[in-house]
Amino acid sequence: MKLDILAFGAHPDDVELGASGTIAKEISLGKKVGIIDLTRGELGTRGTKEIRDVEARKAAEILGVSIRENLQFRDGFFINDEKHQLEIIKIIRKYKPEIVLCNAIDDRHIDHGKGSKLVSDACFLSGLTKIETEVDGLKQEAWRPKHVYHYIQWKNIEPDFVVDITGFMDKKMNSVLAYGSQFYDSNSKEPITPITSKNFLDSITYRAQDLGRIVGVDFAEGFTVERYLAVNSLDNLK
Repeated sequence: MKLDILAFGAHPDDVELGASGTIAKEISLGKKVGIIDLTRGELGTRGTKEIRDVEARKAAEILGVSIRENLQFRDGFFINDEKHQLEIIKIIRKYKPEIVLCNAIDDRHIDHGKGSKLVSDACFLSGLTKIETEVDGLKQEAWRPKHVYHYIQWKNIEPDFVVDITGFMDKKMNSVLAYGSQFYDSNSKEPITPITSKNFLDSITYRAQDLGRIVGVDFAEGFTVERYLAVNSLDNLK
């Protein structure tokens, strides 16, 4: 299956928090989108990796993505090396996305920056014909995505562009709330973490509102780029 967009997250819920409004919008426009989780989030303070698996499947159903896979790298300890790069190259060559979305370039959680660079490096290497990979005994063709964009997570990184997600904020929040073990629950007896506060949950909406305010829409998601964006003409800008 060829995908138009492939979104990577170091942990289940990263993609939902950073880019699910954009994903929902692109799917509504007929795009085929997939999600790849690098780890099962097994080091998370709340929940278990089995619970996270179920929550990730539920979020995928809410968004309507075509595929969701988990590479089962070690949460907290995966590194940007040949072994991990090759696993991501295999995924890129399997689904041949035009666009890749990945973690924030710098963030509070160490896996986010690591995952961001790992995926970005693999996107480049995937286009080199002398790197040979096989899946199920079949040799893969080289493939390099046209664009790599990084969504924004904990830190308030200034975006290079924003996507109007007006009309898709409810779907974004529903996909986030699929991870009931991870976020604010007034009845929970689990330990408190930075992402379990009501303030954090509310911040998802008010960040989207603020980015939307700046560009004159209700809600938006921000992304950073690795190279200049180009437009065909000035009137293509919103």
